[in-house]
Amino acid sequence: MLLIFDWDGTLSDSTSLITRAMQQSAQDLGWAVPEEHAVHNIIGLGLPEALAMLFPAVDDEGRRQVRDRYRENYLLQDRIKAPQLFPEVMEGLTRLRDDGHRLAVATSKSRAGLDRVLEAMKLRGFFEATRCADETASKPHPLMLEQLLEVLGGSPSEAVMIGDTEYDMEMGRRAGMDRIAVSYGAHELHRLHPYAPALCLDRFGELLAWERLIQV
Repeated sequence: MLLIFDWDGTLSDSTSLITRAMQQSAQDLGWAVPEEHAVHNIIGLGLPEALAMLFPAVDDEGRRQVRDRYRENYLLQDRIKAPQLFPEVMEGLTRLRDDGHRLAVATSKSRAGLDRVLEAMKLRGFFEATRCADETASKPHPLMLEQLLEVLGGSPSEAVMIGDTEYDMEMGRRAGMDRIAVSYGAHELHRLHPYAPALCLDRFGELLAWERLIQV
């Protein structure tokens, strides 16, 4: 089976870093600092879409400024304390790969950002393919999933999208593939239930016991 993972909030415990960097960026520009829940709400979108939702009254120049500040603040905080994988993720991914499942990533991170973290975590080459928001359509548009299927082969019925946000769930639904929700990420689980996930995980390791994986 092809398992397609979101990154932030699903594999990597980076929600708090994203939130701090966005809040600091607004503060740097003298803007009203968004509440934590507001930043959590936009996690999963591509950065242009996220900024448009978070700062709807700001013009294009203002969004360019906050985008640049956000990237600087994110990198600064990443150097101070880089996010780590959630518990059980590395062991779980290794087990899934060793059992013959195919692994991919569909993320709202930029290509540069994903490549940087994969290099830092020594995971470059671990996933068969990856797609990032700055090289395709932003979630919840299904294009990045469709592109992954095109590159890797297979049909939507042979793949599953695993994520922590409504945008992951909606993207998977539009692509016609099963969804698996995680409860420990940016969006509360009650927001993901309406998308009829095939499974809800409180711990990453619970994925290994999913009936469809055992039957493959």
